[in-house]
Amino acid sequence: MPASPLPIHREPCGWNRLLPSRTPRPAAQGRMTARFAVIGAGYTGLAAARRLAELAPEADVLVLEGTEVGEGSSGRNSGFANPRDSKIGLSVTEMERAERINAFTAEGFSALLDQMALHGFDCDLEKVGRITGAATALGMQKVQSMIAGATAHGFEHIALDQAGMRAVTGSDYYQCGIRTAEGYLLQPAKLVRGLADSLPANVRLCENTPVLGLERGKGWTLRTPDALIAVETVVLAANPAIKHFGYWKDGLVTIYTFAGLSEPMSDADCAKLGEPSWGLLPAHRLGSTLRRVGRDRFLVRSLYSYEKPAASRTVRDTLTSAFHRRFPDLKHVRLEHVWGGTTALTMNGSPRWGRIDEQLYGSAGCNGAGIVKGTILGQRLAEMIVTGDPQTELVTCYGSASSIAPEPFRTIGFHIVSALERRKCGLEA
Repeated sequence: MPASPLPIHREPCGWNRLLPSRTPRPAAQGRMTARFAVIGAGYTGLAAARRLAELAPEADVLVLEGTEVGEGSSGRNSGFANPRDSKIGLSVTEMERAERINAFTAEGFSALLDQMALHGFDCDLEKVGRITGAATALGMQKVQSMIAGATAHGFEHIALDQAGMRAVTGSDYYQCGIRTAEGYLLQPAKLVRGLADSLPANVRLCENTPVLGLERGKGWTLRTPDALIAVETVVLAANPAIKHFGYWKDGLVTIYTFAGLSEPMSDADCAKLGEPSWGLLPAHRLGSTLRRVGRDRFLVRSLYSYEKPAASRTVRDTLTSAFHRRFPDLKHVRLEHVWGGTTALTMNGSPRWGRIDEQLYGSAGCNGAGIVKGTILGQRLAEMIVTGDPQTELVTCYGSASSIAPEPFRTIGFHIVSALERRKCGLEA
């Protein structure tokens, strides 16, 4: 096992840099005991810890975070969230399954809203709808299919031509798009901070505490740089880092994605960015994600790398190019913060979730939808652990991650497929 299972984050999280400094909770020290240990203080881990504490109020729950809250991958995403995992353009059978998944998605989204209301923190949550934009012929075909599906299934939406896309985004880059009514933007580091700092009294959070070893005995022993921790039950909520503990290596791929946040812009430059608040997802999955941030900043997320981060200069140049190609009148605006984060992808899009071993459970593979999906998967995993409920409906709806080819075929296959997909992506990169 490597010295540390933590992903490599070469640059601090830009979202965190926008917030006031926060004093992290003390790292684990010495010999410790707890009934439950949750490894990872992202959305899944925090949801699991909170629910464990609610269901077993007499139990000690320990949350071990390898870095500082907000600096992990949960604070590094683009900040898109949705109370519905809406699937448009699907067959009737697929729509039935999608609606069942939507019930879980709504539960997760409501849980986040409840915590914000109960504990009085916010995450700059805005309902702005969700735009999918197309800049290529293939992308336009996908958007047209989405429009047809939304119409057929009664999803509230607006079809946008090039002029409509310009009115919303300020850019001539996109040929067409669809804007669905539901869709939220938020500040992810602010959200995960609020969730971590409002945990129940019987939950102890230890930051800067990477778990270096996990050993099975009468219970479980966790080894960190400065502590040995004996626990009855372990929850692995470290997403792709679960592979470093020897589990689920055949079903998870670590993907790095990268984001850049502009410096504050003048009022004249902000006027070139269309509506005051909007977020855009590309028609092609390898395309660039865009959004306005606050009054005077702009965020672009693009570029993907396999199992390790791309070079810092390559990341900055790629993100800057994606920004300036869409807004040539803003070529004088630089990216102030550039950073990377990781996600765990599975071959078929289903998560790895549930019991791994005796008193060992895990959840990974949100496939880029971790804010809401991670929340519900964490909650329901805690319910499985404490109540014994097998969560049959959840497992049936989400399915189970399929196996991925072993190395070196996995790496070879990834690079072949990604090269083909980048070609299809074209101008949407």
